[in-house]
Amino acid sequence: MKFFIDTANLAQIKEANDLGILDGVTTNPSLMAKEGIKGTAAVLQHYVDICNMVDGDISAEVISTDYKGIIEEGKKLAALHKNIVVKVPMIKDGIKAIKWFTDNGIKTNCTLIFSAGQAILAAKAGATYVSPFLGRVDDMGADGIELIYQIRRIFDVQGFKTEILAASIRNALHIIKCAEAGADVCTCPLDSILGLLKHPLTDSGLAKFLEDAKKFA
Repeated sequence: MKFFIDTANLAQIKEANDLGILDGVTTNPSLMAKEGIKGTAAVLQHYVDICNMVDGDISAEVISTDYKGIIEEGKKLAALHKNIVVKVPMIKDGIKAIKWFTDNGIKTNCTLIFSAGQAILAAKAGATYVSPFLGRVDDMGADGIELIYQIRRIFDVQGFKTEILAASIRNALHIIKCAEAGADVCTCPLDSILGLLKHPLTDSGLAKFLEDAKKFA
């Protein structure tokens, strides 16, 4: 399973990348705004800055919702860097645009997936990734991890090559469950990634080793 970090914060991206386990980055307009990045030119430059830091797929989201607008915006994003993946919303014109991007050699990430049916349409259109938002599914009282399992089963049966990119990760346990469910990618906040490092027995065991090592000093 590949690890992506879900942020626009360059310091967090660097910290995750320095661990040696980072495979890519996902961003969106909300994450850009959180970092105080405003204006088209600044946003585009920020994507380039991220691409220069991480050698992997970088999802850059369109804000257009009509077919022509998505295509024009997506072409500009894809031209920024070879690692850019155009992030397209799960809407009717988005599916049409994904098919166009696929036919023209541009990688895509279909975002805001909340059902297996939506994932099927995106995969049929040739999306590189589908992004089911499991945390938000959980918020609605449904089972986000079960959605990952369901999409995995369907893609395997049907032979779809689209990768399942589990999104809206809330904690380290979500990452583990996504790995069990067969997600190809997990995009996570830095805290969730670092949470995988933690276990009280590791802490107590290391403290005991270090204490015993003093006896040989």
